[in-house]
Amino acid sequence: MRPVKPKKFLGQHFLKDQRVAQDIADTVDACPDLPILEVGPGMGVLTQFLLKKERPVKVVEVDYESVAYLRNAYPQLEENIIEDDFLKMHLQRLFDGQPFVLTGNYPYNISSQIFFKMLENKELIPCCTGMIQKEVAERIAAKPGNKTYGILSVLIQAWYNVEYLFTVHEHVFNPPPKVKSAVIRMTRNSTAELGCNEQLFKQVVKTTFNQRRKTLRNSIKPILGKESPLTEDPLFNRRPEQLSVQEFIDLTNRVELELNKNGKQQ
Repeated sequence: MRPVKPKKFLGQHFLKDQRVAQDIADTVDACPDLPILEVGPGMGVLTQFLLKKERPVKVVEVDYESVAYLRNAYPQLEENIIEDDFLKMHLQRLFDGQPFVLTGNYPYNISSQIFFKMLENKELIPCCTGMIQKEVAERIAAKPGNKTYGILSVLIQAWYNVEYLFTVHEHVFNPPPKVKSAVIRMTRNSTAELGCNEQLFKQVVKTTFNQRRKTLRNSIKPILGKESPLTEDPLFNRRPEQLSVQEFIDLTNRVELELNKNGKQQ
């Protein structure tokens, strides 16, 4: 079988190190018994080890050439190869509405979008593992006060416990990317509800981090307006990267009260 040629426009960097592939596959063991969905299997370097887990495995691949390769290389997967764009899929239909583990060697150019989709389907995805750009992994796992702490950190850590597992160097890929990679695992925490308006929470987080160098007093203005008395509180002297998830929840509740008081309910 002729190997698939990596396509730059799809962000393909095929992993060629079997040991690294085995290590990534083993990250799903933290969530045993659940079926597995692999995103972007390429030529199946990770798939081969996932199939040994003795639980249902499905793969979703948008590249027609990779799909043809997988059908030849893994005939046992035939009915579980989904030729589709993961970002456009209705995930409830995958395993008859049952929860599953999400994993993969994710394309760098859409990894953040994949995790936003995970958040939209958090009740279906109690566990997500995989390999992404090292910089993005560090951002997701960052704690308050860290310069890499940002939108992804807060939105994901509100619902998931994040583990930065290990770093992967460029030479184990074809073609080698220009950056290092990292493997992470995100496991649903015990939070059932945030205790605030979730839509407003996302808006507050995104709005303040979009001007992360400014204090909250200035970065929150697009939501509260320029003259809100709420911003007189000392809390608003801080920058968004200094707030924990719980502090963002508390801030969201205060913002909502102020908006309701002024007839600007979101």
